[in-house]
Amino acid sequence: MSKASIHTEKGVMKVQFYEKDAPKTVQNFIDLAKKGFYDGLTFHRVIPEFVIQGGCPHGTGSGGPGYTIPCELDGDNQYHDRGVLSMAHAGRDTGGSQFFICHSRQNTQHLDRKHTCFGKVYDGLEVIDAIRMGDKIEKIVVEEEKA
Repeated sequence: MSKASIHTEKGVMKVQFYEKDAPKTVQNFIDLAKKGFYDGLTFHRVIPEFVIQGGCPHGTGSGGPGYTIPCELDGDNQYHDRGVLSMAHAGRDTGGSQFFICHSRQNTQHLDRKHTCFGKVYDGLEVIDAIRMGDKIEKIVVEEEKA
């Protein structure tokens, strides 16, 4: 199972991916991370008790990688709990590089099976609460484990 460390100005969030439930979304995120796509981008949308969102190359929420990927909504782990990584989009099957991390289940459960959950922060949950609008993603380091 693949993991990654999201390094930010406020600390490191360690993520375990949902490869079984969202294989294409996970692979897309890993590919972008390995290319350095996310390095230096900001969390452009921060809503307390809801989400922190990043991955827009313009820093506005209007950009992406130049392509879109389909939503993967049928897996077992498609529930927006605290620490879950999910794809942002402007409508079904329009995601690309923007992702968000949930603050709480209470305020994100309405997103279940509408946005693709593709991983979860298992260490560094406090970093989610510390992130503010404009904070940078310094780098994302992917750690692929062999089965």
